[in-house]
Amino acid sequence: MTALNSYLRKALLADAIVSGVASAGMIAGSALVAAPFGLPAELLLWAGIACAPFVALIAFVLKGEAAPAGVIFAIIAINIAWVLASLFVAFGPMFAPTLIGKVFVTAQAATVALFAELQIIGLRRARATA
Repeated sequence: MTALNSYLRKALLADAIVSGVASAGMIAGSALVAAPFGLPAELLLWAGIACAPFVALIAFVLKGEAAPAGVIFAIIAINIAWVLASLFVAFGPMFAPTLIGKVFVTAQAATVALFAELQIIGLRRARATA
């Protein structure tokens, strides 16, 4: 088990809050922003829906004082996968986002990458104090 030190707890909490808000925004606003972003509304809707279990996982982890290291690794891996998928959406051959769509997708990918990095740092600190 990995103790959820203050740093790791804050990194996870920030991730849960931002991911939860983003999830709700994508679900509620998918039809509104699809055209300006140049992305299919269904992609935005299902991306928002996919975030919900992730937010629930983090919320569950935050209820305890410690969590299995594998669960923390899974959260980090999911964040990294999200970043890679986002960059594929922004710059890959399957979609043609507008400039504002590329900026939005890239900015949220950078935010998620930051959360992954903060969680890695928190995990290292937890191991160093154990």
